Amino acid sequence: MFKYSHPKEQDYAFVPDVESPETNRYGQPIETVPEGSELREKSLNINGDSAIGDNPNRYKQHGFYFTADNCIACHACESACSEKNDLPAHLAFRAVGYVEGGTYPEYTRLNISMACNHCDDPVCLKGCPTRAYTKFAEYGAVLQDPDICFGCGYCTWVCPYNAPQLDTDAGHVQKCNMCVDRLEVGLKPACVSACLAGALDFGIMETTPENRDGLETSIPGFPTADITHPNIRFQQKNVLPGEMKRTDSMPISYKKNNQGNYQPQLNGSRSESEWGLDKLSTRENPLVIFTLISQAVIGAFITLFIGPMLGVETLSPVTHPIAWPMTLFGLIGIQTLALVLSTLHLGKPHRFYRAFNNLRYSPVSREVASIAIFYNFLGAYTLLTGLPIMFEWLPESVLQLLISLTGWGAVVSGLAAIYFMHSIYRIPARPFWNHWQVLTSFYGNMLTLGPLLVILVFAAVQTVEGLVWNEVIPALAAVIAIGLVMECIGLYCHARDLVSAGGEGSASHYEQTTKFGKTYVARTIGLISGLIFMVVLGSLAAGGTADFVVWLVAAVIIVVTAVAGRALFYALVIPTTMPGAFFWRNKGFEEHARETGLAKMPQVGVLPDTH
Repeated sequence: MFKYSHPKEQDYAFVPDVESPETNRYGQPIETVPEGSELREKSLNINGDSAIGDNPNRYKQHGFYFTADNCIACHACESACSEKNDLPAHLAFRAVGYVEGGTYPEYTRLNISMACNHCDDPVCLKGCPTRAYTKFAEYGAVLQDPDICFGCGYCTWVCPYNAPQLDTDAGHVQKCNMCVDRLEVGLKPACVSACLAGALDFGIMETTPENRDGLETSIPGFPTADITHPNIRFQQKNVLPGEMKRTDSMPISYKKNNQGNYQPQLNGSRSESEWGLDKLSTRENPLVIFTLISQAVIGAFITLFIGPMLGVETLSPVTHPIAWPMTLFGLIGIQTLALVLSTLHLGKPHRFYRAFNNLRYSPVSREVASIAIFYNFLGAYTLLTGLPIMFEWLPESVLQLLISLTGWGAVVSGLAAIYFMHSIYRIPARPFWNHWQVLTSFYGNMLTLGPLLVILVFAAVQTVEGLVWNEVIPALAAVIAIGLVMECIGLYCHARDLVSAGGEGSASHYEQTTKFGKTYVARTIGLISGLIFMVVLGSLAAGGTADFVVWLVAAVIIVVTAVAGRALFYALVIPTTMPGAFFWRNKGFEEHARETGLAKMPQVGVLPDTH
């Protein structure tokens, strides 16, 4: 039997060498790489040490074991982790939250200590556009390199367990590294060694630690293991009430079903409807602008390019040799602004170029790549058609071929960009986003805002030229109406499905109809009003100043509605996260700390500014 020893460490601090099965419950091999693989000859190079650890179980999937009945919420695991990793007060790779249930005097608390679960299917790794994550053969650890990360925070969106921590002060993400440096010398992670009550343990997956016999993958408050196949096992045998409630501000509780499993459900008591305008502003404000502008620019270009092919001659460069290039160059300028603003979402904007690093897996990388391709096709097409004098040296046939190729290239890449943009938000860990309504909303905004932008530009130019400004209205008003109908249908089905699905999605809809209830109603009225405007004004035959003013009013309503809807999109999402505590990892307390000035004290663990 292989065994480490160290004069300063007790026996319980060492990882036991035990027999393990060949596969885990997910069907994955416990052995991370086969015998003889070159991966077995690599060093983790910890602290510059190029030696290869001699742990005989080095290439087996390890993970945490948590016995909830034993946890006394002493937070020794948090302290040990923070001390070892020299973490600031606002970060914690391991955190202890809890849920409560029952009535006095039989009131029960269930504590849950949670860090990274080093999953078999790590969605953080697949989602990260910079490839800052690696699933190592050594111990099956999922490690993240903050020096590669540029702080987009997408890994924090897709992880259901709060494992990756976005440090908005430092501008990058960090997370639990399984204490691989300790594992190399046979020691359990710091959090496990520090556990006073024997609630935490660590070892090879699917083996049973001492004094335990439970190897479950569910516990009240823990999201479904189907998302990532996490390497954590639970034991919880004490009798719990039928419903366990969170003590943080998230309107979620967990109710036992007929199979004995606890499922998330809505637990809200607020009934009044508010505007919630002060809560609409989020860290994702740059994405609100970026997504709307990109969809508008793509829609406007497609309108200009395909419109003449469908008989709308007003939109051709021959009919309006001034409005045409002016609009195209304007689109480039607006899209450039949107791209610059999108980098403000990053913790380290100067590393934006790393967004292309994970095209194989990350929808973020695919979106950025497709937007870049569209942007270049748009630029090439604009130069070819807007400044033809620059290309007089080209044969006419070649010039027309280039115009056609760049035009269709921009159309196809633009449509693909919106699809990949939508796929970013199809996240199982965020049920409010994980719905086809995101697709109808994004393409609906393309059909609405793009033609609307074209109408306003051409109307202004035609008015200055003394022409009838509303020649393109009948055709484009119909397109705008289709976009609004798409969004209305999507929102109706979205609300219906959220209510029926329950859980975090239902909680998001509850927030939508209470905390943001008046804004939600106003957005709905705006959509319907815009649709009515398009149906009625689309048949206008006159082209006077009064009609133009009415169109401007309609345009303002539609744009304001789109902005409010996109802001709600980011403000309302409730993720499938682990329960927090009354203070720690409680969004309500964090908001309170910032409003009252408590966040200025570092020991509170809340940053005053969230970037």
